[in-house]
Amino acid sequence: MLPRIYDPFAEMEEMMRYLPSVRKDNSIQQRGFVPAMDVYETETDVMVETPLAGMSPKDVEVSVEKGILTIQGESKKEHEVEEKNYYRKEVRSGSFYRKVDLPKAVKEDEVTAEFEDGILKITCPKAEPSKSKKVNVKVIKKGKKS
Repeated sequence: MLPRIYDPFAEMEEMMRYLPSVRKDNSIQQRGFVPAMDVYETETDVMVETPLAGMSPKDVEVSVEKGILTIQGESKKEHEVEEKNYYRKEVRSGSFYRKVDLPKAVKEDEVTAEFEDGILKITCPKAEPSKSKKVNVKVIKKGKKS
């Protein structure tokens, strides 16, 4: 008999089955989702884009603290018909929450976000790299006591 090989991805899939946003069980309604995210760099900014089509900008919050970008929000369906007998229900609704470490230091108080054609675009201006400070060291000789 061959020894069983540990597969961390199988363990992760097992854990993910219990999360409402990714559960494959057709008997429960999906309550959340995880939006895809692109993070890239321009000469002056770190850019983050995530598709949030159908969402209202007032239902989305963006914050940056200590180099971590947080995006959270909620997509609401006002008139969902419960009597429908769905074969498949993939149109997302519910809440989402994403955190991502930014690859560069940014000016956190200058981050901006805007919706354009269903895409949330976040612009994080890069901070100037801190310059090293040269410190002169003085050598002090202790005097001998007589």
